Amino acid sequence: MAAADASTKPFNIAIVGGGISGLTLAIALLQHDIPVTIYEGARHFGEIGAGVGFGPNAARAMALMSPKIRDAFVKCKTHNLWDSNKQTFFTCRVGDARKADKEGFVRPGKKVGDALFDVRFTNQENSGGVYRAHFLDELVKSVPDNVAKFGKKLVNIDDAEDGSGDAVLKFGDGTSAQHTAVIGCDGIKSRTREFVLGKEDPATRAVFSGKYAYRGLIPMDKAINMLGEEVAQNSQMFFGYHGHLLTFPIEKGKTMNVVAFNSRDTWDDENWVVTTSKEDMEADYSSWGSTVKTIVSAMQKPDIWALFMHPPASTFFKGRVCLLGDAAHATTPHHGAGAGMCIEDGLILSTLMKEAKSAEDLERVFKVYDEVRRPRGLKNVVTSKEAGMLYDFELEGDDLDKIEEDFTKRVKWIWDVDLQVEMDRARKIYSHKD
Repeated sequence: MAAADASTKPFNIAIVGGGISGLTLAIALLQHDIPVTIYEGARHFGEIGAGVGFGPNAARAMALMSPKIRDAFVKCKTHNLWDSNKQTFFTCRVGDARKADKEGFVRPGKKVGDALFDVRFTNQENSGGVYRAHFLDELVKSVPDNVAKFGKKLVNIDDAEDGSGDAVLKFGDGTSAQHTAVIGCDGIKSRTREFVLGKEDPATRAVFSGKYAYRGLIPMDKAINMLGEEVAQNSQMFFGYHGHLLTFPIEKGKTMNVVAFNSRDTWDDENWVVTTSKEDMEADYSSWGSTVKTIVSAMQKPDIWALFMHPPASTFFKGRVCLLGDAAHATTPHHGAGAGMCIEDGLILSTLMKEAKSAEDLERVFKVYDEVRRPRGLKNVVTSKEAGMLYDFELEGDDLDKIEEDFTKRVKWIWDVDLQVEMDRARKIYSHKD
């Protein structure tokens, strides 16, 4: 790596993984004159999946990290298209016909598919959904070409033999690289997590959450023809027995994103994404109402995505190797907060790394980051799993009053966090001399 000039920090950082977490962190660190190299296993930057939601906490974190990240998000984001629904997280409905009584009602005056209640952001603040690939494309524009190295699949991390305390990354192509510190942004199947926790720690490996999902994209004009403008153009959640379905607009309202969830006890396939038949997909919702059946029938590619999550990690760092985002706390998507937690991680870590003056400071940076971020990240993993059970009539049963009471309060601790206070707390802990 080229010698640092007078303005750069006297250390250099390897970021393993070039997804949303790795790119946003890199942009923030470069802004603080911290030399970084991104190592990505694929041959180019790319995101799988379709839509991803960011709550108001994530939007604030992006703005605090870098104007470049904020602008990329604002350029890509889509929120509910109706002004009256701008602050709505989801409009909640029962989608499962088995909940209805003999007259077809699920609540007095409300039938299957009717709107029951809204879960609303306390402060909308630019929250919204993005199409992952488009957001990634915008982030890449703020990363200099020489920062990323592709085709670098991490296989191991060793301590440097020169007494520097550096880490040496070993890649599948036989090459290696030495850096002052390593930040693992390599997702739920993270190799850096294996190094930090140890191969024998059961928390190293993700576990099946009991849920799987079908994902689909429906052109908005088709969705409007099927469902009407109000349902198609605003975020919806349909509850049911051992399953739920959600929709929300992406691509500036050109597309309706669909995720349909269902339950099973185990996942025995070594692949987490498998193809099924359209008949089997539709059979999963055969007892549901006409609205959900219509949406499912319009989904063209019946892939099943198994939803895995991480058992709680005892630490997010070891020496000069640190975990961030899904590598630290991979979660189910039921709070719509997993990606936002990754952004929050990057905000706190980049804030602390700006304070570091030497390579020797980095382990203390990681220790403070672990203290500040681990409780919140792990809480989301646990409570997100509970949320999936809530929507699937498995937590409060099918008692809609209890579900409404729970759901309208359950994510406020995520959205309403004061991130400036969190940054100040992290800096205060860091500056305290042992």
